[in-house]
Amino acid sequence: MKTAVFATLLASAAAFAPSANQGATSALKASPYEDEIGVIQPTGFWDPAGLSRGKDQATFDRYRAVELKHGRVAQLAVLGYVFQEAFRFPGNLASGLSFADVPNGLAALTVVPVLGWAQILITIGAIEKNGYLGSYEVGMPDLDEETSIKRQTQEIQHGRLAMLAILELFRHDSSNGADGLGEQLITGFPFLY
Repeated sequence: MKTAVFATLLASAAAFAPSANQGATSALKASPYEDEIGVIQPTGFWDPAGLSRGKDQATFDRYRAVELKHGRVAQLAVLGYVFQEAFRFPGNLASGLSFADVPNGLAALTVVPVLGWAQILITIGAIEKNGYLGSYEVGMPDLDEETSIKRQTQEIQHGRLAMLAILELFRHDSSNGADGLGEQLITGFPFLY
């Protein structure tokens, strides 16, 4: 028994012993994209799945454009969740279906008619076919390069946050009532009730 206790104490003490300092080998530090817009400290260029490893600049730029587009869509989706909790359009969404009758959150997916989904998918397809995010000269602020880079980084970071936020809203709506909190508590945002 004393031997087992002694071995345990020795093993736990060895956990605090200094180890040989080995050079860090990280794909994150070796990335050619460390200085791209959207990289912030303290994380630096964060690509734990290695999606950018071995990719050329054109492919990386395409990934960044897709990330920007998804971030913008997620920001609009989060605003849509908030908006539908506070306001409803007057009139009808479809014949016999008023906007007030459409439930909040994911439950709305089951209420929209098939032709409504067809219109949505055709619109998305037309926008995707063009693949154009928009580079508008009208309304572009005249910013110096440092401020422009800062704003672009902020837009990417806000998009990343919005992507996480909309996923959490989807998760919350899908587990509504299953988590024991009851269906009356949340159909979107509890602080609006």
